[in-house]
Parts: sequence; C-alpha cells; structure tokens
Amino acid sequence: MSRHPTVKWAQRSDTIYITIDLPDAKDVNLKLEPEGKFFFSATSGADKIPYEIDIDLFDKVDVNESKASIGLRNIRYLVKKAENKWWNRLLKQEGKPPVFLKVDWDKWVDEDEEPEDKDKLGADMDFGDFDFSKLNMGGGEDLDDDAADKDEENDDSDTEEEVAAEAAPAGGEAGTKA
Repeated sequence: MSRHPTVKWAQRSDTIYITIDLPDAKDVNLKLEPEGKFFFSATSGADKIPYEIDIDLFDKVDVNESKASIGLRNIRYLVKKAENKWWNRLLKQEGKPPVFLKVDWDKWVDEDEEPEDKDKLGADMDFGDFDFSKLNMGGGEDLDDDAADKDEENDDSDTEEEVAAEAAPAGGEAGTKA
C-alpha cells in the first residue's frame, strides 16, 4: 500500500503550482495528461517506502508548456493551464479535498491581486520561497558622501611610509640602555 506525501498548491490565471514535499525521493515518476490527470510515484527513505498520488485536476492543461523540477526536499511542478482562467478548486471532484492536499500560502495570490501587466521585467521569474533578505548584501545603512569623506580624514590605518618609519630604529636609540 502506497502512502500520500503532502501536496501544496497555488494558482495564477494561467498556471498551477504543485509542490510535493518528499525529501530524498528516488525513482520519481511524473505523468501529466492533457485532460488534467496527474500521477506521481516515488520511494523515499532507507526502507524505500512507496508514495503515490493520482488526482484529476479541475480542468484541461497544456502538457508541453508544463515543467517539473526534482529537488532534494521536494518535487515542484509548474502546470500550464489550457485556458487562462481561475479554477474554483484544484480537483475535479467536489467536496472536501484529501487530507494530504494543502494550499501553498507562500505562492498564493488572489484573483483580484494578480498583476495585470505580466510583460513587466521579472513577471515570468519564479523565485519560489527564496528569501533575498538573508543574503547580507548591505544597502540597509543610509550612507552619504560627507560621512565617507569624514571617515577618510580620520583614518587611523597606517600608510606604507608610516609602517617603514616605525620599523627603522631612530638615530642612536638602538642598543642603548639607561
């Protein structure tokens, strides 16, 4: 008997984001059919426990434009919808969704909040859950030119001439004892 991994999903008017949380997945098998049939199977862990998902998506999809990415912790599938319209739910079946299916709130955008101009720079880039604030690239301080100039004037670091002068003994002091 196969188990079900946790599946998170979000949508835009033209795509569905499906993330299958399954660390160290092996023997991954993904199948997507134009009618919206989605199948996933893999094994995970030292015991090679089998996992499987077999669901019918709400509407038809474009298989050729859809993409999958298999990572160390999860499998991501970017499913291109056949028609640019919002779906009422992920699955064709009505009623309560399966317990393993959850909304991906990190990627979720409401229909009325979706940007209308998708031709803007970066609109087609998906950085997933990448947090740019953890890069420590600076830019947080408020620097101005006057502060930089003052810092150079009060520079306590030694120049090459100052280092050489300190290293050379002053006249007559070397070797004398008091």
